[in-house]
Amino acid sequence: MNRSLKSLLNSPLVNIADAVLTNEKLRSAALNAGEKYLYHALVEKNPDGRLFQVQEDKYYVLRNLLYSIDKALANDRISHSCWKGVLRNLIGNIILEDNDVRKDFREKHGFSPPSFLLISPTKRCNLHCIGCYASSSSANAEKLDFQTFDRILTEKRKLWGSFFTVISGGEPLMWKDNGYDFLDMASKHNDEFFLMYTNATLINDKVARRLAELGNITPAISVEGFEKETDARRGNGVHKKILRAMENLRNHGVPFGISITAMKSNAEFALSDEFMDYYFDEQGASYGWIFQYMPIGRSYTLDLMVTPEQRKWMFDQEQHLVREKKLFIVDFWNSGAVSDGCISAGRTGGYYYIDWNGNCMPCAFYPYTVDNIYKVYENGGDLNTVLASPFFKSIRKWQRDYSYEKQAPDIGNQIAPCAIKDHHEEARAIIAETGAKPADREAGEALQDINYYKGLVEYGEKVDELTQPIWQEHYVRPELQRLKKDKAA
Repeated sequence: MNRSLKSLLNSPLVNIADAVLTNEKLRSAALNAGEKYLYHALVEKNPDGRLFQVQEDKYYVLRNLLYSIDKALANDRISHSCWKGVLRNLIGNIILEDNDVRKDFREKHGFSPPSFLLISPTKRCNLHCIGCYASSSSANAEKLDFQTFDRILTEKRKLWGSFFTVISGGEPLMWKDNGYDFLDMASKHNDEFFLMYTNATLINDKVARRLAELGNITPAISVEGFEKETDARRGNGVHKKILRAMENLRNHGVPFGISITAMKSNAEFALSDEFMDYYFDEQGASYGWIFQYMPIGRSYTLDLMVTPEQRKWMFDQEQHLVREKKLFIVDFWNSGAVSDGCISAGRTGGYYYIDWNGNCMPCAFYPYTVDNIYKVYENGGDLNTVLASPFFKSIRKWQRDYSYEKQAPDIGNQIAPCAIKDHHEEARAIIAETGAKPADREAGEALQDINYYKGLVEYGEKVDELTQPIWQEHYVRPELQRLKKDKAA
């Protein structure tokens, strides 16, 4: 999270949150105060000098987080232990706290550390989904061992002051080692807050009860649509299991969200008001992450990708869902302005990815690597060793030069922020220059596929052609007008 987002919240929000919890009559007034505070801190104060529209985008997303918490409390869908986890870990340790470790890192390295890690502790999964980025199945035995997983979680707090971890897979609930499962690991690291991507088919009543007791895990449940669309990708009967899991989570007061893979075949439906009303209002989801299908992993193909025209439509629809319907949703491509562009490769406020074999990658969708955490540890290194690799440093330089540290009018289009998807030519050049190697067979095949290369380059050019006018008109132009007015005054 960048400096403006880290510093925008302080004790008033904790007091607001506590008032919402303890006195229902104060909820409306508390929300109003919280909205005003966020707008002032992000848009009016704007400590990092970002574009006005960029700051507004951030404001609406965080405003909707307040609404999401309020809705969960009003509907009794958050247990006391889960609320304590949100208040203590998510708000206290992550959003509010610019701790001494992070300050020391800045003084030593000249930039702030990553805010979190994405870790896939196992490749094993009980499903066999079409287009799985990880090519997971029940036959896959690859996993991080307990000692390494534990050390990673401990080390990122020690080195970065980071208390947030995103868990993916494979199916995280299938990870087991040395007598521990993932919920045991979350219990051991109870000052962490975990976002767990899951297919939810293993969340029975017992697991939901344990999640409620722990209070520091929120499941993000994968769906593609309703029963027809979800089962078509994930297997017959999966959607019914998902609904049972959601019921179990509601019964035990565990806040959960949905994770949507938008593809050419489902993009319009998966972002429709009907879809959102079903999962947010009827099923009780608190948030939604939108992943646009990436052509990596199992049977990768450009044919499943949302088209550039669909992507522009998605941007407009997402603005409606965020600003008008007040839903806490983020599209990891179209919402690039919310994070000031690409956050991979350990960028300030960002993250990098460690998979089940210990491979360290810029992100889950950039499957190339120069470091393996097992070898790094064997050689006396740590998480910062990975952060300092020429591969990651080159990506961070591209981020800075393209958008992150640019000023209007030269700031790059953050509606097309992704190095590997929207700027594939540049990403491939970095891979070649730094000697990064494919993390799996499919990533290696993609490097040799000339049609894949040409297709992604053309895709990025078309996306920029369609979204650049939006970026210039709604983001850059107002800033230029403001600068011109200030100069005239």
